[in-house]
Amino acid sequence: MAVPKRKTSVSKRNMRRSHDSLKKINVILDKESGEPRLSHKIDLATGTYKGREILKKKTKDNN
Repeated sequence: MAVPKRKTSVSKRNMRRSHDSLKKINVILDKESGEPRLSHKIDLATGTYKGREILKKKTKDNN
């Protein structure tokens, strides 16, 4: 059975754990609709991405 030769120092342990933290989510306000959305994602309120219409909005005629 493998047993550590020496005790891991607090500094070394914390350096190993430095990558385990949660990252912040990059939420931005959309320019056209003003609604919050993730960057580099389609705005679901308007269905646009980079000024182009990607998703067509549903209407009563278009169901």
